[in-house]
Amino acid sequence: MPRLKTQASKDSLLRRMRKQRLKYIAVLPSLITLLNGLCGFAAIVFAGHGQLATAGYMILLAMIADMLDGRVARMSKSTSSFGGQLDSLCDVVSFGVAPAVLMVKMLEYKLDAIELHFIERFIWLAAAVYISCAAIRLARFNVENEEDESAHMSFIGLPTPAAAGVIVSLVIFHQESLPAMLERSTNTYIILDNAITYILPFLAFGAGVLMVTRIRYPHIVNQYIKGKKPFAHLIRVLLVLGLIIWSWRTASVVIFCGFAFSGFFKWVYYKFIRKASGLAITPDQTVMVVPDQIGAVEHDGGI
Repeated sequence: MPRLKTQASKDSLLRRMRKQRLKYIAVLPSLITLLNGLCGFAAIVFAGHGQLATAGYMILLAMIADMLDGRVARMSKSTSSFGGQLDSLCDVVSFGVAPAVLMVKMLEYKLDAIELHFIERFIWLAAAVYISCAAIRLARFNVENEEDESAHMSFIGLPTPAAAGVIVSLVIFHQESLPAMLERSTNTYIILDNAITYILPFLAFGAGVLMVTRIRYPHIVNQYIKGKKPFAHLIRVLLVLGLIIWSWRTASVVIFCGFAFSGFFKWVYYKFIRKASGLAITPDQTVMVVPDQIGAVEHDGGI
């Protein structure tokens, strides 16, 4: 009798496993999501060969793919749990591992043996913290995500593409815009070169921590662009576009770093300064907040 019960339990387990087998997937959104992961892998390879700017562009291309896969899935009404899981796995590569490798390789190429040995442990610590926090954030998203797009007006914690953008924008600026400054002002070049080199691991460490916090970050498109907005929003958008046209590399540094740390400064203001003055009002109080990504299980974020 015990043996029969055991066999029946095994048969029941096999039937449940068969029911959970994946039979159909959305091909086009999945291909775009895989493009995201492949761009992240390409970024790691380019960074290993010293082509740091090219590696940065690969991560930016991965961001575009990450924005498109969810949109395509929603337009084709083919969002699925499989798409969400696949998206998070690819995001770990593109926005977790690749930016960390890019940072480590840049500092290895930039710093001499003495300086590198002095701060090497902290560089590896910053990279490890960044990757770990990116993986934790994406796993948390898989558990907490809601599919109702109308509710996705803000993020809980810094989105992984925005965190990667902090590192990538600084690396691209250092590799492509900074050399042009050497011809105009040697002192400016030296100051900016040293500043970026030594501050980069601290920024990576901070971006990693911000990813796993419960600090609210606005969804830029849904809150400030989509639908009818006050006239002042149009002025802000035009100013940002003007900065991008003037120097898109400088604009990317300002936008990514400003977005990443604006949430932290706003949290500090409302948590301590405004609360101390007797006005304990939380930021985005009137905004419905859901965790992580932009409105579908296929997509983890872009800003």
